[in-house]
Amino acid sequence: MTAAPPLPQYHPGNTEATSSKVRAWTVTALLVVFMMVNFADKSVLGLAADEIRADLDLSATQFGLANSAFFLLFSVAAVVVGLAADRVSPKILLLAMAALWSVAQVPAAIGGGLAVLVASRVFLGAAEGPAFPVAQQATLAWFPNHRRNLPGALITLGITLGVIVSAPGLSWVIQHHGWRAALWVLVGVGMVWAIAWAALGADGRHHTAKADVAAAPGEERVDLPYRRIFASRTWLGTTFAYFTSYWSVALMLVWLPSYLRNALGYSAHDAGTVVIAPWAIGAVVLLAQAGVTGRMMRRGAGSRRARGWVGGFLLAMGAVCCLALPMVDGSTAKTVLVALGFGVGGSYAAIAATTVAELAPPSRNGGALGVMNAVVTVAGLAAPAVVGALVDAHGTSGYQSAIALAGLLLAAGAAASFVLVDPDRDIARLAGVPSPRTRTGADS
Repeated sequence: MTAAPPLPQYHPGNTEATSSKVRAWTVTALLVVFMMVNFADKSVLGLAADEIRADLDLSATQFGLANSAFFLLFSVAAVVVGLAADRVSPKILLLAMAALWSVAQVPAAIGGGLAVLVASRVFLGAAEGPAFPVAQQATLAWFPNHRRNLPGALITLGITLGVIVSAPGLSWVIQHHGWRAALWVLVGVGMVWAIAWAALGADGRHHTAKADVAAAPGEERVDLPYRRIFASRTWLGTTFAYFTSYWSVALMLVWLPSYLRNALGYSAHDAGTVVIAPWAIGAVVLLAQAGVTGRMMRRGAGSRRARGWVGGFLLAMGAVCCLALPMVDGSTAKTVLVALGFGVGGSYAAIAATTVAELAPPSRNGGALGVMNAVVTVAGLAAPAVVGALVDAHGTSGYQSAIALAGLLLAAGAAASFVLVDPDRDIARLAGVPSPRTRTGADS
């Protein structure tokens, strides 16, 4: 296998390097917007939950199942396209995804009942399933490992910004023009992005493998079977920790607006504004995490501490906030705890992506990220249905039970991140050499 030529070193006067750097950040910016559109698509049903339930005469369980339908083919598509991304241009895959998002939402925007809504969401989920891993792969390919924390965090930040930017506007459209009009808005936005990406998008070619410990300088690490990567403690720990984090994200998307309105007494307008709080907190946490992780790695800390331990700390903080909810009274205190719990606990995605991108060889990045995303997003399939059943069975107290369950999952995810995630160790094991920690005693 012939490795792609390395990017030129950046230094003043090197116009080729400057052009490449500009293109790298242009691609990153476009993919941040890509993820914004992706999560605006996901959040619209949650913002219109009460209106859709009233219009289509749905119980909480039926509405939860309709949202779970979005994830029916989501994971399958993430695996298939993730593996394909190791062989097909990410630019082409991303363009096809964005076009399909718009097409998928047209049937429900035109009309129809529950069956049309479910079919539309299944199609949309299949088209959006590979979005995050392919976007991360496409972005990280422009940067070496020690500079990937910020661009990786920015792609994840697009998830947060998608809800922050879209929630007030979509809520206004829903209240004044109906929930189907909001779908038409998203159709148009998706097509505009596809046109911009066709003109400005590009594939990166920066293949670095910190793990090239078994290879001579400048050589690419020997390709590994996917099964060996998936069996590593780092991949398993990262995937499980991210699963628990994504469970919180799924609750924010589908049920948080309804919880604010029905359990805490917020008006539809106020709920559309307050729902931004956990996403805003998540944005701050993502950028702070990228800064802390990058600083630690530049100072020589291993990824076990810089990524595994930092990520575990975030999940633990989210768990504490969620589990503390029954101990406080008043809507303000509960809102603060929910915002902190979901905002901090739901911020593991960037750590997960950069950790797996570091672990896997470049030619296995797409598959490793895609399969991780497929496993993780099973949480999106299960969480909405579980909460719907709890609400139907216990009324508004069912929301509090759902948040407590999220807290327990986050605690388990924190433990996995602390104990299992150690890319340096597993990269060395995959390469068949003693780990740096074994040789030097580092991180002991």
